[in-house]
Amino acid sequence: MTRLFSLGIDPHSIDAILISHEHADHICGVPALSRKLKIPVYANKETAKFIDRPFGLEIFGTGQEFIIGTASIRSFGVVHDAVDPVGFTIESDGMKFAQATDLGKVTTVVKEALSGVNALVLESNHDLGMLHSSDYPWQLKQRISSSHGHLSNDVAGRLLREISHPDLGPVVLGHLSENCNTPEIALRTVTRYVEEVLAPKNIICGCVARPTPLFELGGSSALEAVGG
Repeated sequence: MTRLFSLGIDPHSIDAILISHEHADHICGVPALSRKLKIPVYANKETAKFIDRPFGLEIFGTGQEFIIGTASIRSFGVVHDAVDPVGFTIESDGMKFAQATDLGKVTTVVKEALSGVNALVLESNHDLGMLHSSDYPWQLKQRISSSHGHLSNDVAGRLLREISHPDLGPVVLGHLSENCNTPEIALRTVTRYVEEVLAPKNIICGCVARPTPLFELGGSSALEAVGG
């Protein structure tokens, strides 16, 4: 909650918590936060089995659209080593935001979901050279670079080039590996793919140590994109 306060956001103003998949780095603090602030948690059926005693639990089907306040949310399936992982798009006031992290493969479903977004958090997890030369066990290297692992900087760059359009605003590169990537390498690599179609100033790296700035999209509510 410290990060929210630092951005001038009252945690009690949060309407819902959306869960993409059940890995511990995504859900370990969710039940306690949900109960403390009396915020409902939204998850699909398989992921919900891993969430212990939240304040409230709302189940959605993967690919289903649902409404929270004035926002229309749709989940989309991704390929990752989890039971039923998803990304999210959120549309409100004519603006569309997407969260696409923790996926190892760019599918047609992913590209269709990200089509026409005005802002995006996109995984740019690792540099392949750094991953292959790292001290990670070979099995872990294989898992990270597999279709059920995480997107590399190059794959993220190619995807961003494909979905870029004139109304695409801020892009936050997220889920950067602390051992197999750096913000400088991620930005340089991704920018190389999109420098002819997207202004480099629109691309920033998220950070696990601090929140990213607030962005306002087309007069709609401010967006906080937290890297991780």
